Formats: sequence, structure tokens, C-alpha cells
Amino acid sequence: MSVETKVVEQTCDRSDGCDAIELIVRPHEKDLGGFSVRRSLPTVERKMVGPWIFFDHMGPATFPAGKGINVRPHPHVNLATVTYLFEGEILHRDSLGSLQPIRPGDLNLMVAGRGIVHSEREDPRITAQPHHLHGLQLWLALPEADEEVEPAFYHYPSTEIPAVTVMGVSVRVMMGSAYGVTSPVKTFADTLYVEAHLQAGQTLTLPEAEERAVYVASGCLKAKDTEIPEHSLAILGQQPGMVVEALSESRLGIIGGERMTLRFVEWNFVSSRKIRIEQAKADWKAQRFPKVPGDEDEFIPLPE
Repeated sequence: MSVETKVVEQTCDRSDGCDAIELIVRPHEKDLGGFSVRRSLPTVERKMVGPWIFFDHMGPATFPAGKGINVRPHPHVNLATVTYLFEGEILHRDSLGSLQPIRPGDLNLMVAGRGIVHSEREDPRITAQPHHLHGLQLWLALPEADEEVEPAFYHYPSTEIPAVTVMGVSVRVMMGSAYGVTSPVKTFADTLYVEAHLQAGQTLTLPEAEERAVYVASGCLKAKDTEIPEHSLAILGQQPGMVVEALSESRLGIIGGERMTLRFVEWNFVSSRKIRIEQAKADWKAQRFPKVPGDEDEFIPLPE
């Protein structure tokens, strides 16, 4: 699903001493037939935040009976996908033989490494009735030393994700360490991924990282004197002890981690080497990738 992104504003002039926010990115929203996707990364102005190179916000969407998510098998290399739902359910299948529904609060980590194929559909028992879907899907660029690791799939149920209360705010540490707890989710580089739910008027001190950003999935925030509207990704500066305030009930995704070397992105492929992407494209076109057991009949063709 290819979605344009655009940078809408430079939020502050450092000559004025403002270093809270470097940039606010407002994704372009595309209607995919009752289902909207907003892509905040990569953009022309900002390709990555730490190891995070792709940030999609799915929905919220309401599907009538008989409709739903139906993403045919497609390939990835040299990256890891991270899927998290606020509402609904997606059925994950991959070429390793994984068959795993993901539900709200769970986290799916799929490590593509040297190459994997997966599909994202919905169980017929879900699509048989009207239903909702809302969530985030992100991609991590693997460190150069790990780009060609063996592909793997990890499912972490909601009960395994650390949940804490910080300044009265409900927080879940999805990946990495923050607020005194460490997530069990596998990482390959210094990685931060936190979800927080604030009521109007509540504040939260953001965890620190070499690079970091905050996405407002719903609601509205303020950092210093800058408003961060709904469906915006704010690229944050290095100011320690940064505090955000919810101007209305808000759900946030906080991402970050160590700065990575240059990555190239084309279609579903991410790599530090252009030649690797060309190889992956040729392999997919020639159908040299493995098939997805139970979903062998369809696939998404390589865009020409």
C-alpha cells in the first residue's frame, strides 16, 4: 500500500532557543475502500527515526459483513515488521509456516532477514459480521551485520508486554527499556517503542533516546508551546526531560533508538545495499521466494 507523505511545518527556530521539536510530519491519508492508511515514515525530510524506517497508521476502520483486510502474500528482506492493534484482529501467515492471529494489546515481530513472505488477512468468523480495525504497523531496519539473518517470527501476547503507570498515565513498553521496565520483545539495535494513553490535562515525561519521535494516534498534545495535532508525527530534539501535555484524551506511540546508517527503500524491500534490493526484486519476479503454507495461490506482483 503506497501512501505519499508530506512535511507540513518546521516547528521551531533554534535561534529562539526551541529544541523540543525539530519537525512535525502530517501523513497523507489514502482511502483504500473503507479503510484508511496514513504513512508518516519515510518522508523526503526524514527517512528514519533511530532504526524505524516505516510508520503506518491503519484505520480506525469499520467494515461491513463480508469485507475486511485482505493483503495477499508479499516479500520482505533486511527488515523486521512490528504490528500492534488497538482494535480488531488480523490473521498473519508467513513462509516459515507461522499462523497467528494478532489481537489488541499483542505484538507481532516478523524478522525478514535474508527473505520472508507473508500475508495479512482476516478470519472468516471475523468478516462474517460488521467489525472494526485500528492499529499501527512499523518497520525496523536491521543493523548491517544482521540484515541477512535467518527469517523468524515472534508473537508476544498482551500479558507479556510490561504495563506501568507513570504520573497517572497508563504506559506500555512495547520494545526496549523505559520507565524502569524492559520489554521481552527481541531487538537487534537500541530500540524504543512505547504506547501511552493520556486523559485531558495529563502530562508525561518522554523517555530519552539518541533519536526519537511521538505519534498522536488520537487526541492532541502540546510540547512547550507547540501543538502536536492528531495523526501527526513529531520529530523530537535532544532536550532531556521533555514533557508533553494532553489537550484532549490522547493515545500516543513513542518511537526511537540509535541512529542507523543509510538505508534504501523500494516497494517492500529495505537494505543498506542497492544491489540487494535489485536481487530481491528479481527473485520475487521469478518467484524464487518461498511460498506461504495455506496461502500459496495468490501473490502481489512486483510493481513495474
